[in-house]
Amino acid sequence: MTRLEQAAKAYRRAKEALDKARPELAEAIVEAAREGMRQAEIVRVTGYTREQVRRICRAAGIDPG
Repeated sequence: MTRLEQAAKAYRRAKEALDKARPELAEAIVEAAREGMRQAEIVRVTGYTREQVRRICRAAGIDPG
C-alpha cells in the first residue's frame, strides 16, 4: 500500500468517526442548554462558535440564551 493510499484510508476512518460523533455532541449540547448551562460555557467546552451552538439549539427548538 502506498503512502497516499494509507493517508486516504486514515482520512476516511477519521471522517467516519467525526460523522458519528457530531450528532452525539449536538445532543449533549442541547441537553446541557436545557439543563441551564450558559452558552458561553458550552462554547468553551466544545470549541464550537457561539453561532454553531445557537444553530444547534434552535434546531432543537430551544433558545440557547
